[in-house]
Amino acid sequence: MATQGSSQQTVEIVPTGWDAQFAHQYGYSFGRLRHRDLWIAGQVSVDEMGEPLGRGDIEAQTRRVYERIRTIVESAGGSMTDIVKTTTYITDRDFRPVTNELRREYFPGPPFPCNTLVIVAGLALPEYLVEVEAEAVLADE
Repeated sequence: MATQGSSQQTVEIVPTGWDAQFAHQYGYSFGRLRHRDLWIAGQVSVDEMGEPLGRGDIEAQTRRVYERIRTIVESAGGSMTDIVKTTTYITDRDFRPVTNELRREYFPGPPFPCNTLVIVAGLALPEYLVEVEAEAVLADE
């Protein structure tokens, strides 16, 4: 849940049950909220304690990533329709059809969030096949 503060402060978003220390040990926050703007750190396929899930399975990992993003945006008081921009990193060009299909499932639009797709040589751990970061503008209260 977000730390309470004025709309001019930036607050950290830590979903209930997630281990903030997992993020803090690597020097980042899962999400940061200021007024209506939400920035979501790159999410990979891990459980709430940071253990990798879906090894070798791009579909399972991509689903987990989008579920993590949904949890963070909802913890900030928003929904997936509030997401306006994503950046998707995949480690193999052949993963593109699966990640695109799941993206349409989680963002059925139009309008769709803007997206940048980047194919990379690797992510933070070799088990990670996909990482997605997101930006949202939450609806007026």
